[in-house]
Amino acid sequence: MTDTVNPPDHHDPEGGFRNPWPLAPQRVFTGLLRWVVTRTVGPRIRRTPRGSFPRMRPAFGAPRARPNEVSLTWVGHATFLLQIGGKNVLTDPVWSNRCSPVPFAGPRRYMPPGIPFSDLPPVDLVLLSHDHYDHLDARTVRRIVAAHPEARWLVPLGLASFVSQLGARYIAELDWWAETHVDGLRLGCVPAQHFSARGMRRNRSLWCGWLAAFEERRCYFVGDTGRHPDFGTIGSRLGPFDLVLMPIGSYDPRWAMAPVHLNPEEAVDSFVELSAGSGQRCSMVAMHWGTFKLTFEPMTEPPERAQATWLERGLPRERLWIMAHGETRWVE
Repeated sequence: MTDTVNPPDHHDPEGGFRNPWPLAPQRVFTGLLRWVVTRTVGPRIRRTPRGSFPRMRPAFGAPRARPNEVSLTWVGHATFLLQIGGKNVLTDPVWSNRCSPVPFAGPRRYMPPGIPFSDLPPVDLVLLSHDHYDHLDARTVRRIVAAHPEARWLVPLGLASFVSQLGARYIAELDWWAETHVDGLRLGCVPAQHFSARGMRRNRSLWCGWLAAFEERRCYFVGDTGRHPDFGTIGSRLGPFDLVLMPIGSYDPRWAMAPVHLNPEEAVDSFVELSAGSGQRCSMVAMHWGTFKLTFEPMTEPPERAQATWLERGLPRERLWIMAHGETRWVE
């Protein structure tokens, strides 16, 4: 008799993937369809002129930072250049003017990329959290493959074939809690509460966040997520962290977005759970705002609410990083 190994709870027995937590809504896509239908008659919102957010000149290490240095530069939305362990790491790279399957329609950038694509240093590693167009842009992938053909790509389960079709050569596909090492960097695939959808494919590939660590330095790119009960577990298993790149935007209306996107108050509370053992070393980096208009809230609201909640929780002001597009900060 052969023992049957039960698949992990986030693997759907009918194929694909699902959110494993008992209170996590499973029919996320149905709710989002309803939101798309009602979006055209949504509430009037305060308009923010394009190009009006602060912008700074990048100051990352060129061509690389020293191995014992950690720097972070915000390109926009969920795209960062992380320098750690002497490597240049990109998260969810999007350099296109729109996050859309077509270049002539869909959400358009409010701010140009904080680093012009031609100014990128040599790209050693790319981390992809899931397949949505504001996180996985096919045109950008092709540009990176052409300009940095030796880059390694880390993706969640089910995405390797898609990235390979775009030309990427060195790809590792990981499940939740799995880890790998690349030239001294420790890289881990971290659970998230979200979904995947591209074209007609629904939840056929996994979604995740990423740990990037070198020696005692640890950075956690949360990716896209709703509120779930395992933030404390992630912190205890993978922390203490120096940086947590936390999404704070694209949350309104809550009836549609709560399962998949944190609002600013939830983001701060999730950070508190993640950083419980990190002491004063851990900073929260606000992301997923100020670049693409995806939902109903005003463009300027996410950082305002995040900062207000941060101070209400009595957290050190200097540990909340609300960065300008193009800004580089170095971890002390």
